[in-house]
Amino acid sequence: MLKRVVESTETVGDVVFRQIRQDIISGALPPGAKIKLEQAKERYSISVSSLREILCRLTNENLVIAEGQRGFEVSPASRKELIELADLRIVLETHAIGLAFAAGNLEWEGQIVAAHHKLAAAEKNLLAGDASRTIDWVRYDWEFHQAIVSACNSATLMTTLSSVFDRFLRYHMLAQSFRGKAVVDDHKLLFELAIKRDVEGAREVVRRHVQSGVEHVLKSGRIP
Repeated sequence: MLKRVVESTETVGDVVFRQIRQDIISGALPPGAKIKLEQAKERYSISVSSLREILCRLTNENLVIAEGQRGFEVSPASRKELIELADLRIVLETHAIGLAFAAGNLEWEGQIVAAHHKLAAAEKNLLAGDASRTIDWVRYDWEFHQAIVSACNSATLMTTLSSVFDRFLRYHMLAQSFRGKAVVDDHKLLFELAIKRDVEGAREVVRRHVQSGVEHVLKSGRIP
């Protein structure tokens, strides 16, 4: 997901929370990195007390570990967590697909069309070797998957899926490579199945899509 647009109603704490979260997911703050409060205070231009509150919020998503008096560190990456996140994403996303396909309207279909158009454009550039578009792909990938399930009418389900999606995405950022044509084909097929409202077909694509993502990350050799 990795939201980057600052809303006018956001507080400074909200903005810094998102910045730190984004830095963890993108790998700018790598797994196991110590978060030194004095240094982080300068980096993010926020008070130590507010920083502590933000880091405590991030512990709720298992992105940060609180070490008592020793401070905080970025949660480690592991094969076990990757597999657990993949399983959870499949459960949440396939359930949301059933709800969304039953309730979606013409406006919902339009959102899917627009989201896939942007994603396909970013993927075309990545396949052509333009790695500078990776950050676009990260954003558009979530927007596409989010659009497909957005008609599920469950804010709790969407919030939980968003968190799991981002934590799963962190592993792909650590792998430091794009999956190539196979992921592009998955997205094209998922788009077509969504427009047809083929629930079981879309669910099967998501299962395969997520599991192949796990295999790609593990093959990178960058996860313990």
